[in-house]
Amino acid sequence: MRIVFIGPPGAGKGTQAERLSARLQVPHLSTGELLRDACAAQTEVGLQAAKFMNSGQLVPDELVAELLLDRIAEPDCEDGFLLDGFPRNEDQAEMLDRLLEQRDAPLDLVLELCVPERELRTRLSGRGRQDDEAAVVEKRLEQYAELTRPLVDYYRRRGTLRSADGLGGPDEVFQRIMTIVDIVKTSSR
Repeated sequence: MRIVFIGPPGAGKGTQAERLSARLQVPHLSTGELLRDACAAQTEVGLQAAKFMNSGQLVPDELVAELLLDRIAEPDCEDGFLLDGFPRNEDQAEMLDRLLEQRDAPLDLVLELCVPERELRTRLSGRGRQDDEAAVVEKRLEQYAELTRPLVDYYRRRGTLRSADGLGGPDEVFQRIMTIVDIVKTSSR
């Protein structure tokens, strides 16, 4: 299955995508992780991305797309993947759709994790990463609302969006996700 996780920072996309990746036996592709790895390796793209990440800005589409498209082309993504952190906006979504349609492998599911803002702030402030300091958290939430939130309507129009409540323990949230995945798998047969 080819699945995109969307939701605000701190919604649990990464945690749940890892669990679902293991269950479905497909790679979990986190753009945040791909970017952090590129930064740590001090690749050309990583050095460029670090300038944006360290100031709380979004990394430009071109840099993210370069990393992600190379990764999707690898053999382990042939049977599917889970994307976390991409697409972030409608232009990226359209680009991803075109790429996947060229490969005759469209998205099966776009899963939105829904969590109230107060809970997001609590979760993000407790992680202790540099990109989770208070001012940066606020900026990330604002950018999500402005740029990424419109993806909900985009994917709803395409008929691939399903929403899951992201509140509760990880097992409880995962069970909700699996119910949605099982329904989509059954209906696509």
